Amino acid sequence: MRTPDARARPDRRRPPAHHRIRAPAYAGARVDPLEPIRRVSQIREFTSGVVPDEAIDQLLELARWTGSSKNTQPWHFIVVRDRETLRKLAELRPNINWAAAAPVGIALVLTGEDAHSESYDEGRVTERLLTGATMLGYGAGVAWFGEPHHEAEAKRILGIPESRQARQMVLIGRRKSTRDPRPTGPPRGRRPLSELVSFERFGAPKR
Repeated sequence: MRTPDARARPDRRRPPAHHRIRAPAYAGARVDPLEPIRRVSQIREFTSGVVPDEAIDQLLELARWTGSSKNTQPWHFIVVRDRETLRKLAELRPNINWAAAAPVGIALVLTGEDAHSESYDEGRVTERLLTGATMLGYGAGVAWFGEPHHEAEAKRILGIPESRQARQMVLIGRRKSTRDPRPTGPPRGRRPLSELVSFERFGAPKR
């Protein structure tokens, strides 16, 4: 029989392996705490493995706590697992046909009341979902619905009121590859900081 003290002890069981955040290993070097964020990338190829509800709940909770302009929290999230629904959304335009193979998607719906501030909030919550998925050991990619008529069809498919805005969905799954399967995908890599950063005034180098 357990004592009251034993019952009061915190649960120290390790989370499932696929939910643990793994810090990158560097031989003989100090671990860079920013590396998990730096390696977040757009994933468009997934395995057929299921993403459990627990992982999706973690991501939704993470998204819920995203900051927003005046704390309006202008979002609503639709979790989509139905294969036929994912297929219909992926067929909205050729550049997002990869979305049909994802195990699950989270469609982001905005109130549509303030397009200027909500565009900023939309970017913040989207990046948080991408980062959270990566830190849980998954990959994630954004499928942009496209032009206004594409958005209208996406809202029809998902039963979203016309007054709301729905421009994208974040697809989540076990990454199969980091490559871009599209034949005209953009080049990878990033420009050096020397081309991106100024000090004190635009164009001024570091002294």
